[in-house]
Amino acid sequence: MKKILLLLITGISAQLFAQQQIKLEQAKFKTGDNIEWKSPKADDSQWATIKTNLVWEEQGYPNYDGMAWYRFHFYLPSSLKDQSLWKDSLRVFLAKIDDRDESFINGVSIGKTSGYNKVREYHVAVNSTFLKWDADNVLAIKVFDRGGEGGMYGGTPFINMMDLIDGISMHLHFSSADATIEVHNNVNTIINGTLHVEIIDPESNKTVSIKDQNISLPSGGSTAVFVTNDTKERLSIVATYQELLTKKTLQLINTTPYILTPLPGASPKINGASVFGVKPGSPVLYKIAATGEIPLQYAVDDLPKGLQIDGKTGIITGVLTKKGNYILKAKVSNAKGIAEKNITIKVGDLLALTPPMGWNSWNCWGLSVSSEKVKSSATALIEKGLINHGWTYMNIDDGWEDSLRDNAGNVVPNKKFPDMKALGDWLHGNGLKFGIYSSPGPKTCGGYLGSYQYELNDANSYAKWGIDYLKYDLCSYRSLPFKDTTLSFVQKPYYVMRDALLKQKRDIVYSLCEYGLNNVWQWGDLVNGNCWRTTGDINDTWESLSSIGFNQTEQYKYAKPGRWNDPDMLIVGMVGWGENLHPTRLSPDEQYTHISLWCLLSAPLLIGCDMSKLDDFTINLLSNDEVLAVNQDALGTQAKQVYKNENYQVWMKTLEDGSHAVGIFNLTEQYQTISINWKDIELVKPDSKKVRDLWRQKDLGMFRDAFSTKVAPHGVTFIKVIG
Repeated sequence: MKKILLLLITGISAQLFAQQQIKLEQAKFKTGDNIEWKSPKADDSQWATIKTNLVWEEQGYPNYDGMAWYRFHFYLPSSLKDQSLWKDSLRVFLAKIDDRDESFINGVSIGKTSGYNKVREYHVAVNSTFLKWDADNVLAIKVFDRGGEGGMYGGTPFINMMDLIDGISMHLHFSSADATIEVHNNVNTIINGTLHVEIIDPESNKTVSIKDQNISLPSGGSTAVFVTNDTKERLSIVATYQELLTKKTLQLINTTPYILTPLPGASPKINGASVFGVKPGSPVLYKIAATGEIPLQYAVDDLPKGLQIDGKTGIITGVLTKKGNYILKAKVSNAKGIAEKNITIKVGDLLALTPPMGWNSWNCWGLSVSSEKVKSSATALIEKGLINHGWTYMNIDDGWEDSLRDNAGNVVPNKKFPDMKALGDWLHGNGLKFGIYSSPGPKTCGGYLGSYQYELNDANSYAKWGIDYLKYDLCSYRSLPFKDTTLSFVQKPYYVMRDALLKQKRDIVYSLCEYGLNNVWQWGDLVNGNCWRTTGDINDTWESLSSIGFNQTEQYKYAKPGRWNDPDMLIVGMVGWGENLHPTRLSPDEQYTHISLWCLLSAPLLIGCDMSKLDDFTINLLSNDEVLAVNQDALGTQAKQVYKNENYQVWMKTLEDGSHAVGIFNLTEQYQTISINWKDIELVKPDSKKVRDLWRQKDLGMFRDAFSTKVAPHGVTFIKVIG
């Protein structure tokens, strides 16, 4: 029987089920609401056709919020029951829906769910009178989206029978040295079966090793099976569990999280951007990012009057009142030597001269964020060394506001944040910046207090708390009963908050979040935005990553120091948008693509995972200074897509030193050898060029006229071309 692919919601792996499924890859789709559309008799012949693994914004409905319907016509064969040991429950798996749904089969409601990023799975008794076995049926799904992205996403929906094999779950765990598969029984009966594991070299498609093991699991029981201690090379692990009674199988496929970034050396090295901006009279807070054997000693020659440096931490504080460029000759030393680097402070009107780098709470904690979680994430960022590579912002997203303002009209943090100023002081004392979230509407996306008509009050509060960054999310502003639909109407709330922020005596980076509507990149600088979202929300799938990242083709001309296009936050590490976190579903190769592409795009780099659970692979992704230097390059250009076909793309970014960062991306699911001619990507003179592998931090040699590379599926070769 054919194996059907199902992306697992709780792991980075794909799992395959050798059982019959009805896949729901496309639906009939119509915006609006009519209760008659739940009926199997409703005429949807003139409706649009839409994919079910991508939100509707990415399929021709970029500005739509509100109600819409999906309809599926499917044949329900009795063979589904005949081939199942359990014959009582039909499963309707709908992946994820943003942000509220109710589902009907043949006009009868089978369930409803509300909440962003929750998996929808409904079970229907097989003897339900509304089911039509061996006949045509209609599944209708009513979806309401109140803002941002909307509709179905995050996997391919399907219909099948619940069976004994569904009681088994498998998870592949990687440590720094080995890989282990955990097999767990989730149902109230004993399950017997066999586990077959193959380790495959995916480049040659040759089997490296095979392992078989009989496994009997009591109810709630688990067993761990050691797989391999070779996780440093790129290998595929294919694990198949066959349940003995039905002979049905569950299969897990994963790639080992192979590490490319070399460990930092013992000698001191100064990392991070070579330039940053402050406004005259605003507090300066800058942490010199450096690696090397500890203890490190920090110093700055000819430190400008008004600034001071902590020689043990490298944290520079103080105030500069006069406009101009101040060159700091930074020095970092230890027992192994000394490193020097010029860092320029530009005192003027512009902030975020390189894209902000830090952490945001949304992609892991969602609305469950708290002061304790922010502090634990900040502590992990410091202890795991990311602060030494330039990661500094700690940004609270939605969910911090109380339900009512105080008598003076000031926003009040809820009980999860007992003292915002104390939290800010603690972050600043550790060399970190402090970010917060609001909306120009009366409510945020999560239903908390927005800033509508209280913009100056809120900006004043942010300044008192020591806020350094504001994410301003459009959300409920669009639902206000205005009749104006002009561009000036869309811009107005961002002007209002701009004016409120400019009245503060501290620098607050202004991040516009309006999902790329109305070509925000063309006017974001007019409202003094430092960065602006160019897209809806990202999620941890290849479909979401690739559809967002590889469509940033027109915005490059608007990127420059202090003005950055933002394709949304990073989706590496443990994510989940709430309390139930899971490893990102991106493969290791897709994660290399993610970080490489975001660095080429000069995108703000905001980590979205649980920092306390960073593994070695994720740290490798986030601590490669040569890769991050592409993002933080002082010239401030954004990469252009210089070559594209259906199998691969090439993106190139010009750097301050005259060299070029080039990303060669494989869009297929097979290895590809890709050759690029220098003239095809407008690198003509000279003919011979030096090429350096940025992930491996390794020179590859001189290449005349062309460069050729073998690229992993959904992977990247990320190089610097000199000459």
